[in-house]
Amino acid sequence: MDRYPLKNLTISAGLLVLVACSATTTTTAPSNPNAGRYSISQDRAPTRDLNIATIPEVTPVPISRTMAGNRSPYSVLGKSYNVLATEEGYSERGVASWYGEKFHGHKTSNGEVFDMYLASAAHKSLPIPSFLRVTNLDNNRSIVVRVNDRGPFHGDRLIDLSYAAAMKLGYANSGTARVQLDSIVATGASADQVGRRSLSANSETLRLSSPVSKFIQIGAFSDMNRAREVSNRVGQLTDIPVIIRSINTSSNQVLHRVRVGPVSDPGKIRQITQSVVAANLGSPYTVTE
Repeated sequence: MDRYPLKNLTISAGLLVLVACSATTTTTAPSNPNAGRYSISQDRAPTRDLNIATIPEVTPVPISRTMAGNRSPYSVLGKSYNVLATEEGYSERGVASWYGEKFHGHKTSNGEVFDMYLASAAHKSLPIPSFLRVTNLDNNRSIVVRVNDRGPFHGDRLIDLSYAAAMKLGYANSGTARVQLDSIVATGASADQVGRRSLSANSETLRLSSPVSKFIQIGAFSDMNRAREVSNRVGQLTDIPVIIRSINTSSNQVLHRVRVGPVSDPGKIRQITQSVVAANLGSPYTVTE
């Protein structure tokens, strides 16, 4: 099982730190220009024993997000990724790996410090932070994790869990597992509860967007004909207006942005996003004007 080496890439003039990770304890990582920042060359389990009974449980709470780790789209090794407009309703099955001692104590994508002894996770597209229930489909064990990192950018891996979370789910020794992911959105926690959990949150119910000037961007095209084609196809999927807005970039290139909106309802945003993805028209994300 190969360990993907990319970690903490600076994207968009240093505004986004990305972390790509997948677990291994046996193979040496390929050449990596950032490898010198780590004290060991390949990932591994901690040298001390870990009693899974001592791993703190993660309790989902309402959260207040910043742009840290949530710039969209972002690129890793020439491939572009988009951050989902909302985690509400997210459910997916795939392969989970884990990461551990090599990255322990280093910053995650949103600037927090990775602790392999806590139940956390890296995901390519979920908003950061967010909460997931992860179920190991091979043994039906389940755990709640807090997503605060980006990755894994290797093979068919869907998610990277911290070593502690992999221990809880019973696959730390095997390296990977088939898992079910289900998002959790919490409301109503008090500020002092949030403080005791040391999570970035507040006492208000999570609000993903303001009631006005929120748009779903489908894509940006240099060819107006292509933009119109996509706009027409998206218009068949929703009764919300689909617009094309053209801008001049700093390199004097004209881009034609196809957007849906305004739309403020998170459920509607999710519905339109899923419809666009299912129609193979791109990976939409939300923008605010």
